[in-house]
Amino acid sequence: MTGAAANRTLHVSFRPEWDPGAADRERRGFLAVDPRVRTLLKILISYPEVRYILPDRISLDAACDPRLLETIVRFLDRQDWLVKSVALR
Repeated sequence: MTGAAANRTLHVSFRPEWDPGAADRERRGFLAVDPRVRTLLKILISYPEVRYILPDRISLDAACDPRLLETIVRFLDRQDWLVKSVALR
């Protein structure tokens, strides 16, 4: 199995004030220092299917149950103070 087939990735678009592409270190997407984002990160990494999290994406194991994917996407969509959209790739 190739590396690309071994995982699923959720790509996240953030509100401008949280965009990880910004020069300000406080605005780092999932790696921001804001306590709300840190709590969100702790929740996400508690899932054993989560392989790693980068500022703008979440890598999940390929065997991840589709219901879990749907749950994570819905959870992130509700974080409208932070997230604009979530796409599975």
